[in-house]
Amino acid sequence: MFASSGVSLTRSTLCDIVKASAELLVPLVERMRAAVLESSLMWTDDTIVPMLIKGGTQRARFWTYIGDQQHSYDVYDFTINRSRDGPVKFLKGYSGYLHADAYGGYDGIYLDSGGSIIEVACWSHARRKFYDAKSSNPREAHQVLAWINHLFDIEDQARQMTSAERLALRCTASAGVLQRIRDWLDRQTHRALPKSNLGKAITYAQNQWDALCRYTDDGRLTIDNASERRMRHQAIGRKNWLFVGGEEPGHRAATIYTVISSARRHELDIWACLRDVLDHLAREDVDLDALLPDRWKQSHPEHVHIFRIREREAQATARQERRRRQRAFRRAQSR
Repeated sequence: MFASSGVSLTRSTLCDIVKASAELLVPLVERMRAAVLESSLMWTDDTIVPMLIKGGTQRARFWTYIGDQQHSYDVYDFTINRSRDGPVKFLKGYSGYLHADAYGGYDGIYLDSGGSIIEVACWSHARRKFYDAKSSNPREAHQVLAWINHLFDIEDQARQMTSAERLALRCTASAGVLQRIRDWLDRQTHRALPKSNLGKAITYAQNQWDALCRYTDDGRLTIDNASERRMRHQAIGRKNWLFVGGEEPGHRAATIYTVISSARRHELDIWACLRDVLDHLAREDVDLDALLPDRWKQSHPEHVHIFRIREREAQATARQERRRRQRAFRRAQSR
């Protein structure tokens, strides 16, 4: 972009610009991190990223922690491995619901919290296990997939409801489906081969059962882990930038991802937001709270992408209509 304007900058200079920008953003990201830890529910996930080391690369990790509607920021963290030390350090002092996958490192976090961190599992993960069993056990897998699809259909109907209305619908509509799945799992325990895909799917669902049903305890909770979708930015990015240059560059990348993803969450013009935020952070006595994406959005309504909001609403409406037709078709087929 600079070259097209007749400006020639070396790669090292461009990297120094990014480094200096990330260092300016650190106080704002720390403020977002503190705010996210005040959430009463949080979503988290991680993804692999190659990190340069002497003689090659090693597997490092990006983690994302998504706050609730009152603390609407996406905070990223970077660790050089997947040990539990990363989430333990980040989640220190947190109290509330935690949407996460079945990674064993979280088990100790739940236990050590003394009940202050409550596990919420993801039905998309459970569905994926049964989907993998379709080729070997088609009848059994399709039966469970149909029940799980019914659970997601109920959530689709509840999308525009209040938390209280959503909870009431789950108690009346979802509870019966969950009980049918539980009864089926109990009957199949000694029938499916433990090492088969179906056996693994059954074991996974049984081990996670309480956490899988926890979304029916609170209307604000979700049936799946929303943070998985945030990890797509890194998954797509890996194909372009391939690796991070080391531990320090990894932390810088996590800092920048935090600001950009949080701005995107509020439908902000990212360039306008970054330019203004960096300008203010370079000054003394800056008001960090005023630079938080949701606060910045209120003071800069001209930089909100209204067309993105309308586009998302149109997509949601089309998706709901498509699923409504699918439900009607399935009901007609079952008669």
